Amino acid sequence: MSLTDKAIAQIRELIRTGVLPPGSKLPPEPELAAQLGLSRNLAREAVKALSVARILEIRRGDGTYVTSLQPTLLLEGLGGAVELLQGDSGALRDLMEVRRLLEPAATALAATRITDEQLAEVKRRLDAMREARDDVEQLNTHDAAFHRAVVSATGNDTLLTLLEAISGRTLRARIWRGLIDADAADRTLAEHEAIYRALSRRDASLSEAAALMHVSSTEQGLQEHLRAGSLPPDAPFRNPDGSSHPGETAG
Repeated sequence: MSLTDKAIAQIRELIRTGVLPPGSKLPPEPELAAQLGLSRNLAREAVKALSVARILEIRRGDGTYVTSLQPTLLLEGLGGAVELLQGDSGALRDLMEVRRLLEPAATALAATRITDEQLAEVKRRLDAMREARDDVEQLNTHDAAFHRAVVSATGNDTLLTLLEAISGRTLRARIWRGLIDADAADRTLAEHEAIYRALSRRDASLSEAAALMHVSSTEQGLQEHLRAGSLPPDAPFRNPDGSSHPGETAG
């Protein structure tokens, strides 16, 4: 463990034990360094690292504070980390496995909690997918929004943040499937329609099964393209006319 890592661990321990609770202000840098037996440089580096991790917040001209430490805040960086995986096929498979474990269960939970207004939002996203079936970029944008609407209905913000983070790369995989498989849009729409119908019936088991079928289909497509080496780490969006522009990923 480096000296900086040790400094980070010391500050984390103060937070963990409640000496520095959520929302509290850290002592000024010289005082903090003396309290921990660190040099000012080490204390400064530790604070910077913890601010990147959303554990601390540096307010210019005011001081450094412990954040709310809410799971949604602390998990924000996960999506960015996922995007750094590049072409690591093993890691992509692992992410799909995590999604397969979580998303069907989340969809089942949504079926028991979804309101009429939330169901209408899911339907609106499904309709937008139908309208965009010939536009790969828009289809996948609405696809991500559909899943966000479903998981939002659980009322569990931590679950939503986690699933959005791990789905960024799988969205790119879906886009790539659309580039080389003419039937991908039809299959994707059919799978999403099945999820919506199950949710509209408030049937948890059926919703879970529909979501599992959809995630498994996406996972199978990803596996096929990874085996074929046809899923580049930076696949661009392509328009129907064949032109391309840099892709953006969504949760």
